[in-house]
Amino acid sequence: MVQRRDGRLRADAARNRERLVAAAREVFSEHGLDVSMRQIARHAGVSEPTLRRRFAGRDELLAAVFEDKLVLYAEIAEAALKQDDAWAGFTGYVRWVARAQLADRGFADVLTRTFPASLGYEQYRRRAWAAVEELITRAKAAGGLRADFSAEDIPLLLLAHAGVLAGAGRVAERMSDRLLAYFLQAFAAPGGGPLPPAPSAAETYHALMKANREK
Repeated sequence: MVQRRDGRLRADAARNRERLVAAAREVFSEHGLDVSMRQIARHAGVSEPTLRRRFAGRDELLAAVFEDKLVLYAEIAEAALKQDDAWAGFTGYVRWVARAQLADRGFADVLTRTFPASLGYEQYRRRAWAAVEELITRAKAAGGLRADFSAEDIPLLLLAHAGVLAGAGRVAERMSDRLLAYFLQAFAAPGGGPLPPAPSAAETYHALMKANREK
């Protein structure tokens, strides 16, 4: 009898935790990451102390909300690399990321910010980055992607797209589609003309870290 009661309590705790994660996912998706634990608790219909008893801190909640999507992000990049048509793989990856940003403002923030190592986000982003770098090389070699495209142009795309979505309101989807079409036409070989040099990966990373600290 004691074991059965303990099992029910554990099951209830797991369900309650999942309800809190689902509520946080909804709030982050609509408003981005810059929401308070109090806002999330209110949306979940619980007190803030109750939310904090389930999650030791904000980072633990973020990990619970976004880990599955980051796993999928890495898998999408790796699947794109396996396509026979490298240009189709590249454009498919870019379109998937743009749609993911459009559908979830919180995930759009996750893709363009830096986070503590304790969240474990970087392992998935490194997986995706390794696949995308190789995909870029293949797409150039196949003649689909312009020769001067840089892997560091991917963060530029993500930041620009996220910025447009943040202020687009009801026309976000149409603006996203149009901006993405412009980008992909600009990325296609042979390109319209030489580009200014891209910042290095290290420069981009440190700039994002500084921007995050100033938020």
